[in-house]
Amino acid sequence: MTPARAEILWSDPGSRVIHATPDGTDILGGKVKRDDKASDALYFKFRVDPLSDPADEPYYALFQLVESNRFRLGVGNAQEAWGYSAAYTSEIGPSNKLYNSNGVLVDDPDEYNLRSSHPAAAGMGKFFPYELPSHNHPRTMVFKVQYVPGGEDLVTVWLDPNLTHGATAENQPDNITTKFKARATFDQIRLRHYGTGGLQHDGGNGWFFSDMAIATSFNDFVIVHFWQTWWFFTLSGLFVLAAVGGTVRMVERRKYQLQLQRAEQQHALEQERARIAQDLHDELGSTLTRLSLLTGLIRADKDNPEQVEAHAGKLAESADQTVRSLEEIVWAVRPGSDTLQSLVDYITHFASELFEGSPTRCRLDVPAELPARPLPPDVRHNIFLIVKEALTNALKHAGAGEVHVLAKISGNTLEISVRDEGKGFDPASPAEGRRNGLGNMRRRAEAIDGKLELRSAPGTGTTVRLVVTLKNGMNAAKA
Repeated sequence: MTPARAEILWSDPGSRVIHATPDGTDILGGKVKRDDKASDALYFKFRVDPLSDPADEPYYALFQLVESNRFRLGVGNAQEAWGYSAAYTSEIGPSNKLYNSNGVLVDDPDEYNLRSSHPAAAGMGKFFPYELPSHNHPRTMVFKVQYVPGGEDLVTVWLDPNLTHGATAENQPDNITTKFKARATFDQIRLRHYGTGGLQHDGGNGWFFSDMAIATSFNDFVIVHFWQTWWFFTLSGLFVLAAVGGTVRMVERRKYQLQLQRAEQQHALEQERARIAQDLHDELGSTLTRLSLLTGLIRADKDNPEQVEAHAGKLAESADQTVRSLEEIVWAVRPGSDTLQSLVDYITHFASELFEGSPTRCRLDVPAELPARPLPPDVRHNIFLIVKEALTNALKHAGAGEVHVLAKISGNTLEISVRDEGKGFDPASPAEGRRNGLGNMRRRAEAIDGKLELRSAPGTGTTVRLVVTLKNGMNAAKA
């Protein structure tokens, strides 16, 4: 016959208890058969848990191949063998030495004891070369039949073989492997059990047979868990590659984010340095130049006391302005000043000093406590410079009896207004706009994404209102 492809040809995973069944009944149902013309190989498997006690009574319990109601090879426990063995064999094993009733040694060609890795005790310091069946010591048997057309078939039996992942017929240990010849053609499989000893003559309580199967390959009986399959290894490999790729991507992304963060910090630092340099140039440079010019005028007019006195007054005023400008720059860059509370406190301090000694009264309406909100240095500096410009214009040009400074915060919105009841002006006039520094104020408001409103008219006073939205984690505003 053409060898069949590797597959399970028949299986019965259920458990059967066999007791006192001398001939047995067919459990195969004609699903598999082999005759004297077969030349392929079949593999048989079953699991047993003996209930009979061979020490009390001889019996047989067999997984029996039957052909046309004639018993062929049987595997389990042969009559009088008292150990795991094969029956209806064509040759005798080395341990099959039986004695008849007269005590004469006879060779029984129908039995072949199976080698076992668990030899049983035969007495003090003595052991049988095979294992005696006993309850609660279940064993799995696998045997192979290589069919020989018209001749004796070649049988290999493995008693309790290794059936875990990677096991093969070739790598089974020698101490559980038995080879012999027997007729193994069949069209039925019967489970037989019977005994000749004891009072009942039934061979004890029987045997449990389970997990029975016929296949065309030893590998069909090997238990392969899902984590030992090729597709699991493939998926695991893909998962590992994906995990490694994801980790590498995450690390690279983190490195890129750190580099980007460092670049942003460097850019912010460069912007801050540029702003400080510009403030030093704009605020201190002009006043220091004026101080130098006034000093030169004093030297030139040293013989004119009135001019020297006038120049000295202007010199003192410029020096005060220089000190104030330097103080503003230091406040703007000091890390401890990066809060909303610090900004409002400094505006209050500046307004009080600016209007001190002047006929104009400055009324401050600011909250006593403000939320702990951080502000970038350039944001709070631009807000302060807008308020400073508005207060300075009110002092110099409005001629008002009172200037009102209002600061309030609602949610994320900060509002600061400077209102006076002075003479006012026409904001549409180019000359007035330049004189009052409105262009600088608007540019500073745009730099911090703020909204600047100016309301004024001749004779009605002036109101400068700045509204800024404070963002969470607010970055430095654009320059």
